[in-house]
Amino acid sequence: MTPSHPRLRRDRFTVALYGCFVVWGWLLYSFNPSVPLLADDLDLTGAQAGLHGTAMAAGAILTAFLTPRSVRARGRRWTLLASCVVVVAGTTVLLTAGTLAVSLLGMFVLAIGGNLAISSAQPGLAQHHGPAASAAVTEANGVGSGVGLVGPLAVGACVAAGFGWRPAVAVTALLAVVTALLVARQPVGGAMTPAERAALADATPVPDVPAVEVAVAPSRRPGAPTWWFLAAIVAAIALENATTYWATDLVREQTGAGAGIAAATTAGLVAGMTAVRFVVAPLSLRVRPALLLVVAFGVAIVGWAILWTATVPGVALAGLVVAGFGYGAQYPLSIALLLAAAPGQGDRAQARATLAGGIAIGVAPFALGALADVVGAHTAFVVVPVIAVVGAVASWVGGSALRREASRPVEVDTATAPVR
Repeated sequence: MTPSHPRLRRDRFTVALYGCFVVWGWLLYSFNPSVPLLADDLDLTGAQAGLHGTAMAAGAILTAFLTPRSVRARGRRWTLLASCVVVVAGTTVLLTAGTLAVSLLGMFVLAIGGNLAISSAQPGLAQHHGPAASAAVTEANGVGSGVGLVGPLAVGACVAAGFGWRPAVAVTALLAVVTALLVARQPVGGAMTPAERAALADATPVPDVPAVEVAVAPSRRPGAPTWWFLAAIVAAIALENATTYWATDLVREQTGAGAGIAAATTAGLVAGMTAVRFVVAPLSLRVRPALLLVVAFGVAIVGWAILWTATVPGVALAGLVVAGFGYGAQYPLSIALLLAAAPGQGDRAQARATLAGGIAIGVAPFALGALADVVGAHTAFVVVPVIAVVGAVASWVGGSALRREASRPVEVDTATAPVR
């Protein structure tokens, strides 16, 4: 008998939460390639410009502690609306900054708002879609990167027209307002958990990937697989942010391309990420996500090799597209597997992921920027395949551990207390 597979339903709730990914995607893919241009505007070194990643990390780390408490105390809808307000405020500060300190403050505030939105939306989507959660989370990230695809192109166009990078990044605030309007129309209840009842709603197990990988007893505390998938998340976020921050510099250094053209080539990375997410979303309901994740890290290495050896913008663009095929699957699959490894603890698991991701954002762009100051962008980019290998190993070991855990006899204890 042919096994039936869960299907993804794209209802109003889903569309509203997808808006959070649109906001975050536009911000990341319009601002990150603008960092070298911001450095030129404010006369910053590579290490100083890389501090924007550190500010983003600080915001993410703070958000890791705020999100589960906010969802529990005020509800998911209130938390999502608050995140949109914070994004608008952060965008305003960033775009009006004339000094490094103010620019870092703007990025810190933006990171709080953006991470609050994503950290609230992903567990909500997982709870709402149940068996199809891996597809929903992956497609949500695909929608975000799909809209973000226009970001580097907008930056390149604005720079070429003489307006600078700021008008492109300003679109982030407009998208946040639209998302807030969509979220405000969603009724409280179900995955849009109400205040003071979020913890109870989160206690419902959320199967996230095929049954063989997620049949973990609800009474079990998240174990070894969660740590391996957290490592995979760190690797995925480090790769994506380090590349989007400094690929522009690498392309300029290796190919001699102008600032506008170099920034626009980053669109190739986002294009690859977007395309693969819409392929991986349904595929993850039929093929073990852990296996797909290992392959994704391998593809990222191939893309890096093409980019690293490129001497003309066209080849560099091709390398970024191939790298995007790998990068695009890494984060959503890692998150889906993490949630699968922590049944009934969605918001808490997401908080751990946000914290781990914040550390990656803080370290990777700054470290690569500082290294590039010393040895050049080309040599500094050698760290990319090293990180990818670490991510592949973590994914393989985590997937094996999750399958072993799923094969253990299920012992349901209805009196089990929530995991702290």
